[in-house]
Amino acid sequence: MKQIQPILGRKGTLLFLVIISAFPPLTMDLYLPALPQMVEVLNTNQAMVNLTLSAYFVTYAIGLLFWGPLSEKFGRKPILLTGIIIYIFASVFCGLSASVEHLIFSRIFQAFGGSAITVVATAIIKDLYDGREREKIMATIMSLVIIAPMVAPVLGAFLLKVASWHMMFFTLAAFGLFATLFALCYRETLVSRYTGSMLRSWGRLGTVLKNPQFVSLLAVFSIVPMALMAFLAAGSYIYINHFGLTEQEFSYAFAFNAFFASFGPVIYIKLSKIINVQKIITGCFLLLTVCGCITYTYGFSSPWLFAFLAGPATLSVIMMRIPGTNLMLDQHNSDTGSVVAIIQFLSMIFGALGMTLVSLRPESLIENLGLIQLIIGVTGGGLWLLIKNRPHVADKLVKVVG
Repeated sequence: MKQIQPILGRKGTLLFLVIISAFPPLTMDLYLPALPQMVEVLNTNQAMVNLTLSAYFVTYAIGLLFWGPLSEKFGRKPILLTGIIIYIFASVFCGLSASVEHLIFSRIFQAFGGSAITVVATAIIKDLYDGREREKIMATIMSLVIIAPMVAPVLGAFLLKVASWHMMFFTLAAFGLFATLFALCYRETLVSRYTGSMLRSWGRLGTVLKNPQFVSLLAVFSIVPMALMAFLAAGSYIYINHFGLTEQEFSYAFAFNAFFASFGPVIYIKLSKIINVQKIITGCFLLLTVCGCITYTYGFSSPWLFAFLAGPATLSVIMMRIPGTNLMLDQHNSDTGSVVAIIQFLSMIFGALGMTLVSLRPESLIENLGLIQLIIGVTGGGLWLLIKNRPHVADKLVKVVG
């Protein structure tokens, strides 16, 4: 750890990073059990309700590009606090929504605030940690953050029993207030601020994209979230409408998937000590491809089979995220805010694309999901094989693992 946080300390800093990193999964997964119900309550259709997801991700992605460079100019803490405040108010407005249009509009502002929180969270990790230590911290944070998708749908299903779906968004506002307490205790970690104008700070995004090594890794790892986001968008409809599970039963099935995925970071860290990281990533793409094939062919036959296929597919995505992000961060020694913004922007855009594509044929959600997993596995794996032994990849991995 390069800087000690006087108030938070080592353990408090880790908890702080876990909390601010948990905003994305909590914001999305808490209300997943309510999606089918919201179609009826809001007197709309599945496509419009899914816009509350895809519109969130698109706005979230654009917000990353807005806030990331600004965190290099004004510092991490001011951007973080601003994002949390916007998020809290937007969550309250979501809870007060009486129409799907109002909800979509409020979700856009919720995404804009949430994007500031996420981009700062990853930038702080880069500020505080290097190399193998950063990788271990990222794995630890990810393992703990994955608890959120396990708990959120169960909590959401419980809230549906005791209250309406509106209560879910008031709960998110309360979580934002809780995060504010930690944010106020955090001491700024940005050592050297960008001295140019705000307009020029956004121009640093272009400077980052001029790095061909960074772009090559971006092409590989940015498309991977499509497979996971497609599952998140379609999962509730598949389990509830296709297989006939209740909202509570769906929450358990979804929690099983998240529980399966929670082992991803731990498995990666242990495997990376004994197996070449290039081989681990190659294996993950192969696993995703196999899961996609079986899901497309047999996934509709049983909710249990579908769940046991969704688990390994999610595991492969999660395992690739750690070395992929670390490799991309290592391609730049400065402009961390812009680097993080671009990484997360493209991940969100491709994630939103996956959520849209999986819903194009609502009557064939399982086949759509399997096809997306298959295409991402083959395409991403092929691109990875082209660059995995090049110096900007191999040299960095040797430095991290060795």
